[in-house]
Amino acid sequence: MDQVDRILSQWGSERPDLDVSAMGTFGRMKRLVDRLSLELLKVYKAHDLTPASFDVLATLRRAGPPYALTPSALISWTMVASGTMTNRLDRLEASGLVLRQVNPEDGRGSVVALTDEGFALIDAVVTEHVANQHRLMEGLPEELRPSLDEGLRVWLASFEGGAD
Repeated sequence: MDQVDRILSQWGSERPDLDVSAMGTFGRMKRLVDRLSLELLKVYKAHDLTPASFDVLATLRRAGPPYALTPSALISWTMVASGTMTNRLDRLEASGLVLRQVNPEDGRGSVVALTDEGFALIDAVVTEHVANQHRLMEGLPEELRPSLDEGLRVWLASFEGGAD
């Protein structure tokens, strides 16, 4: 039994009329997200990054050469508001990790590109990040991972409408 089982047992005693099975799923996910987030944060902090700055740098890196995107594309990929993105980009630019340039395809707009320093940093951090994720997955038996991933994929698609 885990802590969530004990909570569900209490609700079962106090409110046997309620089906609290979904509470178990949500409770376990919340507890896992909290613990996993703390573990992921350790890698970011070791490189003076936040989850937000890691997200922007990783988005630019995985975009492929020339490792540049428009602010609109970054907003779309990271799902944040324009003002939030502006603040993130200001900090990353001040740190020398990204550079804002005139968009070569549309001189009226701009693109955000990784600097050489930003590229080297995100390559190192993403390597550590992936190793950390694998370490964190060790508590979940290999044979359960595909079914968990598929279930989460289906559930998430129900909210996102199957978006890529």
